[in-house]
Amino acid sequence: MSVRDSRKTSDVETLVADVVIVGGGGGLAAAVAAAEKGAKVILFEKRKKTGGNIALARGLLAAESPVQKRLKIDARKEELFMTSMNYAHWTINPRIIRSLIDKSGDTIRWLEEMGVSFIDVPHSFYNQLPRIYHIPEGHGARLVKILLRKCEDLNVQVLCETPVKRILTGKKGEITGVVAARKGKEIRINAKSVIIATGGYSGNKELLKKYYPHYSNGLRLYGLPNMGDGLQMATEAGAATEGLGTVLTMGPLFEGSLYVHSIAMENSTVWVNRRGERFANEASEVPSETANALNRQLDKMSYSLLDEKIKQSFMKEGLIKGVEPRSFPATTRMVDLEKYLQKEVENGKAKISHSWKEIAGWIGTDSAVLKKTIDEYNFYCTQGRDDMFYKDRRYLQPLRTPPFCALKCCQAFHGTIGGIKINHHMEVLNHHERPIPGLYASGNDTGGWVSDTYCFVLTGTALAFALNSARIAGENAARYVTGK
Repeated sequence: MSVRDSRKTSDVETLVADVVIVGGGGGLAAAVAAAEKGAKVILFEKRKKTGGNIALARGLLAAESPVQKRLKIDARKEELFMTSMNYAHWTINPRIIRSLIDKSGDTIRWLEEMGVSFIDVPHSFYNQLPRIYHIPEGHGARLVKILLRKCEDLNVQVLCETPVKRILTGKKGEITGVVAARKGKEIRINAKSVIIATGGYSGNKELLKKYYPHYSNGLRLYGLPNMGDGLQMATEAGAATEGLGTVLTMGPLFEGSLYVHSIAMENSTVWVNRRGERFANEASEVPSETANALNRQLDKMSYSLLDEKIKQSFMKEGLIKGVEPRSFPATTRMVDLEKYLQKEVENGKAKISHSWKEIAGWIGTDSAVLKKTIDEYNFYCTQGRDDMFYKDRRYLQPLRTPPFCALKCCQAFHGTIGGIKINHHMEVLNHHERPIPGLYASGNDTGGWVSDTYCFVLTGTALAFALNSARIAGENAARYVTGK
């Protein structure tokens, strides 16, 4: 049976395959895995090119990988498993986490054998242990190219600009194929197995409003907008749901340029809400947790404050944290900061003044409240101890040297996580907790592997899950079809 076998009628083209992949980001890994097991595979991508948010990613988690073993890094599977489960207070599916972590090291081997070169396994944040964050040369964009090349080698048919519209099922609920559309014409694909890998519903405002309890009109997406096609098709095919309303949050995020955002979340800045009060430890290394703190604030907005001395330190000495490690890693000297700040002042997203009273007016808060906050923080810096939030004393720098600067920040997220309920084989489950025969899902479309707060402590979990769950889904879908 060949994926290139087709029959045309006047309006409908019919293709035949063993496994259909819906989504060309992490779905590329599913396609490779299924094809390696002998399945005939067609992959459909809605956009003009494959990659999705995978192409924007930087690195992935793994335990006991060949790279870690070469570097003598002790990152044991059981340790990562317990970290993940304890972080989520066991609200997630332990068998799914077990499958992810058990597969993760071998997936690094799998990728290396394809030609992926891992340049480092660094501390993602200060003193992070164990070192688990595998960074491929060229990051996600290069990884996508290598997976796509492997798909070509394995004769996977990849059809871009071809959205899948619905999943077809038989009398017993089993998968029989999909219907897609290409250049205004309908395509029917007869297949016994389908893998959904469409990346969630981050671009669908209606679904975000419906499911995300902290939604605001200022919520900013920091990735590609996926519309929830896979979730809709899965539920129409009888799938149960899990984890709806979980988003991969980050923040606070400066509303303007990435250049200025890189300083807005630095450890030495001071974060205040619209009331002019501090609300979090600015030196926290976990953006999903500081995002939770921001979600409690009025209008879910905040302002990062700094003075001339701190600004000069960014320009001459460089960044401390480097929240954008791909573009502006730690130690980067922000030599053009003055120019960028002036542009953001003109855009109404920053305020520079010699007067805290004037800055308070721009924020819209009582100047006496903001002055009390600054005086209190400066006292903490003088005594070398933050009595409010216990910020690391290394980052306690007073705000005393004018001109002062305030940067307007908002909610932000990388994407949604959750929706389709799966088991540890990546089989989609129905409302009776039974697998829908032939239907699989992977990556951010699925629930059960992240709690309401994404575990940034295990840096690279999202990309790791996208690739490992896709690989598991691809292997199991091929076995289901071929019986091997």
